[in-house]
Amino acid sequence: MRIVIALGGNALLRRGEPMTSGNQRENVRIAAQQIAQIAPDNELVIAHGNGPQVGLLALQGAAYKEVETYPLDVLGAQTEGMIGYLIEQELGNLLPYEVPFATILTQVEVDARDPAFRNPTKPIGPVYGKEEAERLAKERGWSIAPDGDKFRRVVASPRPKHIFEIRPVKWLLDHGTIVICAGGGGIPTCYDEARQHLTGVEAVIDKDLCSALLAEELDADLLIIATDVDAAYVDWGKPGQKAIAQAHPDALEKLGFAAGSMGPKVQAAMEFARNTGKDAVIGSLSDIVAITKRQAGTRVSILEPGIQYRAAAAS
Repeated sequence: MRIVIALGGNALLRRGEPMTSGNQRENVRIAAQQIAQIAPDNELVIAHGNGPQVGLLALQGAAYKEVETYPLDVLGAQTEGMIGYLIEQELGNLLPYEVPFATILTQVEVDARDPAFRNPTKPIGPVYGKEEAERLAKERGWSIAPDGDKFRRVVASPRPKHIFEIRPVKWLLDHGTIVICAGGGGIPTCYDEARQHLTGVEAVIDKDLCSALLAEELDADLLIIATDVDAAYVDWGKPGQKAIAQAHPDALEKLGFAAGSMGPKVQAAMEFARNTGKDAVIGSLSDIVAITKRQAGTRVSILEPGIQYRAAAAS
């Protein structure tokens, strides 16, 4: 099978962990242990989040007063290289030497008129207490939004329209390479009105929506959206919460999911299933092997007539 795996932020940094290189490497190692088990029998493309990393680089850049902080598209390119390096190395330590890897800096087209630029919603960087967040927002012209009981910086998150490097990604896949690309949703770029000049833009594309587009353009057989929970849930966090085992996109769409957490993952899964007729699965990073065996996660499929819930575990 040709599989696109979208690694959530927990693949690189768990909530509350210091954003050290060592912590990120250890989390990538956990992801690599799962991915390595399915590599021999499948063609793999790996995408990943980068919100915390972009935010950290922006903060580090702001501490250097001699020049302006680099824009988000440049920081996105930096993190694609950094995270790709970690994934390549940790997977390479588990797979035979003969298995080739490639990390592709991936430009993704967005529309300069996308309404997202007027309504920033994508969180990046670390979490702050309310007072510190408000101070930073005033000093640096940030938009901020609640994140649990904390606050984070938010930026525009326009929809991805086209992946420019899709041809080299296909070529590498056809030649047996494990490809890491579209990190952080890709590097956001847009054309001028004449569509002759391409430039980067100050935004962060949603990783899951870009991964769905990537999987569609690659004619992938399966999209796995790996996160820090084992499924999409109804009434998450409440006593009666229920894990969804399988669902048709139309039935899933009626439930409603939080825009700041599960919402984009569900939207990406529904779009991939509808546009391709193939399955997308939302599940835990530690269940990737089981997901490929149809034993875990929330499977979104146009072949599923409604919603099936997973039986509650015995207490």
